[in-house]
Amino acid sequence: MITVHHLNNSRSHRILWLLEELGVPYEVKRYERDPKTNLAPPELKAINPLGKSPVIQDGPLTLIESGAIVDYLIRRHGGGALQPDPATATYDEYVQWLHFAEGSAMLPLMLNLYTGRLGEAGAPLRPRIDSELKNYLGYLDNALSQSDYLMGDELSGADIQMSFIGEVADQQGKLGDCPHLQAWIERFQKRPAYQAAIKKGGEYALAR
Repeated sequence: MITVHHLNNSRSHRILWLLEELGVPYEVKRYERDPKTNLAPPELKAINPLGKSPVIQDGPLTLIESGAIVDYLIRRHGGGALQPDPATATYDEYVQWLHFAEGSAMLPLMLNLYTGRLGEAGAPLRPRIDSELKNYLGYLDNALSQSDYLMGDELSGADIQMSFIGEVADQQGKLGDCPHLQAWIERFQKRPAYQAAIKKGGEYALAR
């Protein structure tokens, strides 16, 4: 049985969603953020020394990092679902999206969050952060302009991995110039598996 160590209002929601889409049995061990600091509880360090979520355990294997977990679950438990044929060039594009989420797109969103807490002290960084956000979100919006999902008309692991990017950008009010991105978020959040993941995992403030 796969165990997901799940922190409320975190990236681990997309792992629950993925497992629901795959129809793979799993159990959830919940952790709650500190209401004052919004940080994960120290108990998570017993599973992941970094004290971060998501973490999955599958038999003797423990995995951290959302992209690695998405890739592992689809390869090992997906039976060919939610990814292109590995022998095709489309698969390489799919892998690129798995890395793009945290390797590129998440950084300006995190900087936007942290500099926002600095008030005027963060003002010198605002133009560069806003420029990067416009660049990355515009790139994603354009990719979604031709189809319902990133790899075509069917959901894939790329959408699940990238979902957190769209949701955080939406929460930060950065989607005004991205109609395709907004429609994509509305589309995937209506999926039954997405809703089932919320019921299983609990509070998820990034859902509309």
